[in-house]
Amino acid sequence: MEVILKQDVEKLGYKDDVVKVRNGFALNFLVPRNLAVIATDTNRKIHKENMKQAEQKTAKIKLSAQKTGEQLSTTLLRVAAKAAETGKIYGSVTPLQVSEAIRTATGFEVDRRRIKIPKDIKDLGTYTAKVDLHREVHIEVKFEVFAE
Repeated sequence: MEVILKQDVEKLGYKDDVVKVRNGFALNFLVPRNLAVIATDTNRKIHKENMKQAEQKTAKIKLSAQKTGEQLSTTLLRVAAKAAETGKIYGSVTPLQVSEAIRTATGFEVDRRRIKIPKDIKDLGTYTAKVDLHREVHIEVKFEVFAE
């Protein structure tokens, strides 16, 4: 069954993508949660008209994301964490902490689910994380974990 996504769905697709999924997943999960609509001929026509109108908005948003990405990629973020004297931190650094560091450094809001940290960070030091600012704009940001 093909559906048109109304929102970004992790590991499936982005908003306005037409994706093929199993019937049960579409009817029992995506449609009841208002994440997608079934791709009928009528819905496809409506979707096509909406896409034409949204192209100009998308171009502006992508340009903004690219500018923000350039600014973020040159900025060293600082993440505070409680740490022992040996340099080990209590717990680990989460995408939420990186998101808050981005907000304090640049004023730009990034959803924590769009930040991917490649491994568990349990020591003080400098690391990188991948950030999806837009469906076509992906950057790597450097951040320093320091003791509070």
